[in-house]
Amino acid sequence: MMGINGIGAQGCSMAGYGTKRTENHVPGKSFAEQIDSAASQKTHIVYMKTDDMLYSGGNGTGLSFYIKYAENSTEDDPTVVAKGVDENGKEFEQTIHINKINPRAATIVEMRALEAYTGVEKQYGFTSLPLETGSMGLRDRRDFMNMFKKTISDMNLLSQRNSAAYYQYSMQAYWNFMNRK
Repeated sequence: MMGINGIGAQGCSMAGYGTKRTENHVPGKSFAEQIDSAASQKTHIVYMKTDDMLYSGGNGTGLSFYIKYAENSTEDDPTVVAKGVDENGKEFEQTIHINKINPRAATIVEMRALEAYTGVEKQYGFTSLPLETGSMGLRDRRDFMNMFKKTISDMNLLSQRNSAAYYQYSMQAYWNFMNRK
């Protein structure tokens, strides 16, 4: 008797196939119960944008926040308040003086405040900032101008001329802000 691909079935023993038990398995709990338990351990807060907010959102780290003008904000010293939760779920509140933001050494929260203040057009209504910001935590500082340069270079390399032009426009808006100070 011939089997598949010329291998005889007589006298062959078949090896068993199965799954190994993982370290996360909890005896006595169904898979669904384990998933529900794991999901309940990590929650994310999302702030819905209201009319008085300049920004509401977050990123892939779990950082989530909203930004509003501070009560003492003036034309000469535009000031905002950012409130939310950091990437570890800890609540925070920051007062940000727009004129003191330096895009060469800024946090994601400062740049979102500057983005809202300057009115930079957001690509697809989502962001004017490089996608690398998706991995930034609350206190991480980056040189956004270099991030823009790298993103523009990458877009040009990939022949994504429209995206390169958009990031060039965004970077120029932040250069204009820095030169105006």
